[in-house]
Amino acid sequence: MDTATFLHLLHEDLGLTQLSASKHLIHFTSKTDYFACKTELLRLSTELPILNNVLPLDIIHAFSCPLGPDTKLKGFSSSTRIEADTKLTLTKLRSGKRVPKRASILSNSHARTIPWGVDQIGAPEIWSKSVGQNIHIGVVDTGIDFKHPDLKNSISSGINLLNRRLLPQDDNGHGTHIAGTIAATGRYSGIIGVAPKAIIHPVKAFDHNGSAYVSDIIAGIDWCVQNDLDIINMSFGMKTYNPSLEQAVLNAYYQGKVIVASSGNDGKKKSIDYPARFPQVVSVGATNRLGKIAPFSNRGAEIDIYAPGERVYSAWLGGKYNELSGTSMATAHVSGVIALMLALRAMSPQQIKTALRRCSLSLNKRAGARWQPGQLNAQRAIRAARQP
Repeated sequence: MDTATFLHLLHEDLGLTQLSASKHLIHFTSKTDYFACKTELLRLSTELPILNNVLPLDIIHAFSCPLGPDTKLKGFSSSTRIEADTKLTLTKLRSGKRVPKRASILSNSHARTIPWGVDQIGAPEIWSKSVGQNIHIGVVDTGIDFKHPDLKNSISSGINLLNRRLLPQDDNGHGTHIAGTIAATGRYSGIIGVAPKAIIHPVKAFDHNGSAYVSDIIAGIDWCVQNDLDIINMSFGMKTYNPSLEQAVLNAYYQGKVIVASSGNDGKKKSIDYPARFPQVVSVGATNRLGKIAPFSNRGAEIDIYAPGERVYSAWLGGKYNELSGTSMATAHVSGVIALMLALRAMSPQQIKTALRRCSLSLNKRAGARWQPGQLNAQRAIRAARQP
């Protein structure tokens, strides 16, 4: 491949068509060509600043950048393939009342709140055995409220994929809510998450409206892999299959990363969203306080595990709290339990998935019924993690 000519055409295209350009992915069929082009791109970007609009995605050997409709790169070489980027939006969630004050006492935890979902899955009973110590979780979402008192001791390095010069500060609320359920650690007041000693790495791929490009999500997965995180929480979904997203998920899976994703909030009985639909992902449905599948939750054999997802109380912007419903909230509970498991024993993504499915509590009371996905239980999961 003629790397110099390729980058010259790319530079020309970026300069001429920025106003009419839309985001695309340029895939390289050869790993060698990709890394040669990336090296030259990084070298040239100092003298040709417009090339800074190109984002290398090592995990799928592709560039993400804006391209015009008549780009000359389309017919440049059989070594590259150009694909239009796709936009997705976080599912509109059903919310309860927003809680502006500090959390009240809901359980016997001094001045701290154990939200009902954390309590229902039995997390408090096993905190004497595991609190998720030193397990690193990438939350690919809208960012996090860095000043929230219940989260400031749980946050480590992250990335803002929308503006890499800024912190991944949450301007939507969804990411903060997810992080709270996973690892909030209110010391004297506030809430406690499922794995209060786990470490959250906020990966901001979604904007304030809850919208993101697939390329930003792939970049988030790539960042989690390159920073050797243990778990990748993806509390979002899309209806259509995307080969680039699948490639990123596969590569993360083969590098030992446990990926957890929400099944969707459409109430479908036989279909779930991507990336939860990929076999390498732990797919999560939602239950209510009665331990039944929530009406809004997608369901069926493609679900791996159900977890609390209705009116979940967690952290919110400005140091506040909010109740939200959705399979996104259920996914956060599962990521927390996986952190509890991994803190006890190193396990592969497939071992984690198998253990969660095997040790779930049955939601089907009929005798002799076929196996169906059950409800998350931290005590059973920890028992499974301790078994060789």
